[in-house]
Amino acid sequence: MRDVLIFPFNGEEAVVVASDNSGGIGLKEMDAVHVPYETVAYFSFRVAVMECMAAGGAPFAVTIQNFCGENAWTALIDGINRGIEELSLERIQINGSTESNFSLLQSAIGLTVLGKKQNGAEEHRVDFTEDLAIGVIGKPLLGNEVIEHASEVASLSLFKQLNFMDDVTLLPVGSKGILYELNQLFWNRTFEDSEIDTSLDIHKSSGPSTCFLAVFNQEKEAEIKAVARLHFHKVEVIKC
Repeated sequence: MRDVLIFPFNGEEAVVVASDNSGGIGLKEMDAVHVPYETVAYFSFRVAVMECMAAGGAPFAVTIQNFCGENAWTALIDGINRGIEELSLERIQINGSTESNFSLLQSAIGLTVLGKKQNGAEEHRVDFTEDLAIGVIGKPLLGNEVIEHASEVASLSLFKQLNFMDDVTLLPVGSKGILYELNQLFWNRTFEDSEIDTSLDIHKSSGPSTCFLAVFNQEKEAEIKAVARLHFHKVEVIKC
């Protein structure tokens, strides 16, 4: 199951709703990770927009709930626009609200991306079969690692390129790790630790979706590797 809500809008289209939260990251003294608010919004946006697009949604709007203070608003919008530009999206509306009555000790935001898709379009919950191959694009990173190892983060532009490829299913990896997301993706198969062989930590949080799963037929592996290059990490399923 994906971390999105999909509901019919009219006879032809459905709305895809994807959300992300960020807390304790920003410029307040008691924040656990200190980064500009533009960075906070960018990474929160990337989580939600990747979830939306991986579920087949074409983003058209973003809403933001700002608990960082009024002075952070412009930087938060700049971070969202940075992500929009990286994806070359057009006509994206942005709106939201700021908590201005009370000042919090730590930074926090909530962000929602709305997308549209055709009714009846494939939901991308796939069958696991022996002819499938699995890869992780990017590397799970958390907290300051996201900044310190920025070159290992899968870019939004790379995500978009792979998401538009035929017969490729993507799923962003969140705070519960690679193994958890694998078990959400396949409806007919549950994996144990001992069945997965990869160079990555399959339990580590991927923070702001610094990596994502890619599932495809084995004959497409060379093509996927050529696009993802050093960001590609093979996931082998061990036959027990």
